[in-house]
Amino acid sequence: MIQRHQAPLVAEALQDTPVVLLQGARQVGKSTLAKEFLATHPGGRYLTLDDPAVRRSIEVDPAGFLAQGAGLTVLDEIQLAPQLFRHLKAEIDRDRRPGRFLLTGSANVLLLPRLSESLAGRMELITLEGLSQGERAGNARNGADCLFAEGPLVPLTTTLTRDQLLAAILAGGFPEVCDRAPGRRRSQWFVSYLQTLLQRDVREISQIEGITQLPRLLQLLSTRSAGLLNLSELSRTLGLPLNTLKRYLALMEALFLLTTLPAWSSNLGKRLVKSPKLMLQDPGLTAHLMGADQGRLQAEPDLLGGLLETFVAGEVRKQLAWSRDRISLFHYRTLPGQEVDLLLERADGRVVGLEVKASASIQAKDFKGLQGLAATLGPAFHRGVVLYTGTEVLPFGPGLWALPVSGLWMP
Repeated sequence: MIQRHQAPLVAEALQDTPVVLLQGARQVGKSTLAKEFLATHPGGRYLTLDDPAVRRSIEVDPAGFLAQGAGLTVLDEIQLAPQLFRHLKAEIDRDRRPGRFLLTGSANVLLLPRLSESLAGRMELITLEGLSQGERAGNARNGADCLFAEGPLVPLTTTLTRDQLLAAILAGGFPEVCDRAPGRRRSQWFVSYLQTLLQRDVREISQIEGITQLPRLLQLLSTRSAGLLNLSELSRTLGLPLNTLKRYLALMEALFLLTTLPAWSSNLGKRLVKSPKLMLQDPGLTAHLMGADQGRLQAEPDLLGGLLETFVAGEVRKQLAWSRDRISLFHYRTLPGQEVDLLLERADGRVVGLEVKASASIQAKDFKGLQGLAATLGPAFHRGVVLYTGTEVLPFGPGLWALPVSGLWMP
C-alpha cells in the first residue's frame, strides 16, 4: 500500500482536535486513507453518505446520528449532507474529546455557501491531492524544503528519462489511473470520471443551469493551464456571460478540478501583474482534455510547456501540504514583462524562484527572469532554479542552478 505523506498530519490532528476534515477531489484516496485510521482506533465506525439509507437517517435524526458510538466515526462524502454541519457543531460543543470525527469531502467546504457553518476551533482541514511522484517512488524527500536549505544544491544525476517524465505527467495522480496502461482504458477512466463529476456531483452541490457547457469550458481551460486568467477573453470565446463564467469557475475550484495561483506582490515599488494563473489540478486529466498522448507531445513540443508547468506546480503544491516550513506558492510577473513561473515564499520572507523549461539543455538566457528577481529582492532572494528535462544539477552563477525536474522528489 502506498504511504501518503499527509497520513502523519491526520494522525497528529486526531490527537488534539475533535473534527478532522480530509478534503480533495474524488478518487484521490481520501476514503482509503480515512479507513486506515479505524485500525488504530478500536470501536470506530465507517459510514458513507453515498448510501441513501445513511442520508435518510441524518434527515430524520441528525443529532442522534452523531451521538452514536464512543470511538472514531468516519463520515465519507460529507458535502452530501450539508445540514449536518450545524448539528456537528452542537455535538462537539457537548463533548469536545479529540479524535471524535474524521470527515472526508469531495468539495471544498470553504467555497460552498451551504456548508459555511463555522467549526472554527473545532475542526482541522487537511487537503489531499492525487499521488505525488515521491509517494509513487516510496520516498519522503520534500523538494520544496530542500530548495530552502543552505549551501549548494546536492549533485544529482537522474535516472529518469525524458520519456519516463512524459509518462508520469500523462498518468497524473489518480491512484487508479496510475495502475492503468496508457491508451484506451486510461482514457475511458477519465471519460467516466468527468461524466460522474458533471452529471452527479455538480448537480448535487449546485443549482446551476447550462451544465452541458462545462465540458467545453474544461477543454478550453486545459489548453490554457498555467496561463494568466483572463475572464473577459474566456467569456468572449465561450459566449458566456461573465457572471456565469465566474460561477462555473468557482464550482470547478470547489470540486478540486482547478486551482488558481496568486500573483506575488510586496511593497517594492514595482508595477506588477495582479492576475492569477489558472491551473487544472491533475496533469493527467489536463492531458486527456487536451487530447495529448506521448506520441503527440513528442511530435508537437509546443504542447508540453503549459502541461509541464502544471505538473511541476502540482508536485510543489503537494509537497507544501506536508512541508516542515510554512511556504506559500505564487507566480511573479511585472508589467514590463519580467516573469518567473513559480515563486516560493517562506514565512521568514526568504524567496526561491522556479522557472520551468521543457528542453533538455539550458542556456544562460533561461535565467533572465530569475536574475531580475534576484536584483529586485536583494538579500531576500535565496535561490533561483531552472527546472528542465535534462539529467544534471548545474550551477549558473551565484544562487542560480539548473535542476532536473525529477530533483524535486528523487533523493
